[in-house]
Amino acid sequence: MKDWDERYSCGEHCSSQPCDLFVKAAGNLRAGRALDLACGAGRNALYLAEHGWHVTAVDGSRVAIEILRDRARERGLIVDARVADLELGGFKIEQDAYDLVCVFYYLQRDIFAAIREGIKEGGTCAAAIHMVDESPDVKPMNPNFLLQHGELREVFLDWEILHYHETAACDKDPGEHRRRTAEIVARKR
Repeated sequence: MKDWDERYSCGEHCSSQPCDLFVKAAGNLRAGRALDLACGAGRNALYLAEHGWHVTAVDGSRVAIEILRDRARERGLIVDARVADLELGGFKIEQDAYDLVCVFYYLQRDIFAAIREGIKEGGTCAAAIHMVDESPDVKPMNPNFLLQHGELREVFLDWEILHYHETAACDKDPGEHRRRTAEIVARKR
């Protein structure tokens, strides 16, 4: 996590503006209990807290969580912000516990089953995750952290898919992400 701590310390990926897709998805939901996985500096978690959600936000970067906690304190918000390495199982997703789980720009394939189980019936998952991108001007990235075409949709195929889109070029997210992305908003039946 040292690399990510350095990035956050230098101000990278520290946008305070929530993802547009996330705002649209959450805006249609009644506030409840939410989980923001790989939350970074907390832009989506803070948006939820401002709108009455009880939010747990998890990231492996100590620096990112400190930024999130400072921002929450400045705004008078309560966010249960935790440092945990998801890849090492540092955070266990409770079963049937959340009305909303969001994952933005983080791929850990073996956590999808826990995400699905952690969402209550009628609850929602919102995600935008980087995809394989062959464009010559896109920085190379470890393919283990990139979705294949249609892969995210397959994970939630038995859910009600409210939105699914794969960007043709880099997405328009305000958080410094510059590559193709698969987006999904799906409701557990």
